[in-house]
Amino acid sequence: MLNLNNAFENELKKLIDQEIERLKENLSNGLSVLDYAEYKHQVGKIIGLRTVLERCDDVHTILNQK
Repeated sequence: MLNLNNAFENELKKLIDQEIERLKENLSNGLSVLDYAEYKHQVGKIIGLRTVLERCDDVHTILNQK
């Protein structure tokens, strides 16, 4: 059974994954890319969101070591 913290984390990860997919689709379709600076910005957003997901995994590792 999931407690509130686990449920929150799972839903947050789902939303982050959905946003990554949306940004990737926009990049592949060229909908949000007007120039190279915008491309770099969109890629940076994806990298940032992936970093958040990695940090969630890091937190699990730290908590399991305690």
